[in-house]
Amino acid sequence: MSETPQLRAIQIFEAAARLGSFLRAADELSLTPSAVSHQIRSLEESLGVQLFHRINRAVMLTDIGSKYADEISEALGRIEAATHTITRRGKSDILTIHSVPSFASQWLMPRLSRFGALNPAIDLRLNASGDAADLGGDAVDIDIRYGTFVPAAYLGVDPFPLETIVVLCSPKLMKGASRIRTPADLKKHVLIHSEVNLYRWRHWAEDKNVELDLERGPRFDRSFMAISTAVDGLGVCLESRLLVQRELEDGRLVMPFGASGKRIKCHSLVYRRSRSNVPKIATFRSWLVRALKETDT
Repeated sequence: MSETPQLRAIQIFEAAARLGSFLRAADELSLTPSAVSHQIRSLEESLGVQLFHRINRAVMLTDIGSKYADEISEALGRIEAATHTITRRGKSDILTIHSVPSFASQWLMPRLSRFGALNPAIDLRLNASGDAADLGGDAVDIDIRYGTFVPAAYLGVDPFPLETIVVLCSPKLMKGASRIRTPADLKKHVLIHSEVNLYRWRHWAEDKNVELDLERGPRFDRSFMAISTAVDGLGVCLESRLLVQRELEDGRLVMPFGASGKRIKCHSLVYRRSRSNVPKIATFRSWLVRALKETDT
């Protein structure tokens, strides 16, 4: 190779490697698929290596192509971060966060004002849904996910601290003859089920060696709905202590068996590794780590 490849060819390669498709790269860059293919072929010729396997209409990175893509993504990320640093003065950055709904409503939203006060130059956009966000483009900067998943090669993942799963109920259920003192006392109460949770009543009953009627009780696909139902005194729920800080602090919920419980990995913060040093993303990641340390998980 006699000279460094053109930046445009590098950008096209990065998009094709990240998206795993010449067609999707063409759509993102407003080019034709043939133009993308031609640029990558020229890049391969100039480098003297094959970056992609072509299998019919599909493409897949070669081993050396994968290593080159990692280096290129980090380099382009540094360029983007440097550009943000020198151009953001007097302007606001927009940080778009996607989150699973229960974490967004129960933990993140009550703390957004704190983040805003510390970082007035960053404007937040928050979207919530149960589906994972597409971080391949520029529409979303950060995704907060629940559960286990295999991240794409271009993604970075910051796992949250382990979360403690506890039994929760309204103080109303801690009075009179039906007061909850032992796991067996739950036989007298309605169990509220969060059906997407990793640790559910079935697991809790097995761990406590108690038989419970697991067929009855309201069922929800979001923790915030189960928590709200428990606050209304309509039953007992089993949720992460991370999500009920406000309800515990103001006395709307209590923990009949105490604050200890099963500790499991629940949430993770996901981002594009190539953009990890972009100031708005790095700032939110650092803030989140500190905020979670201050939270009783």
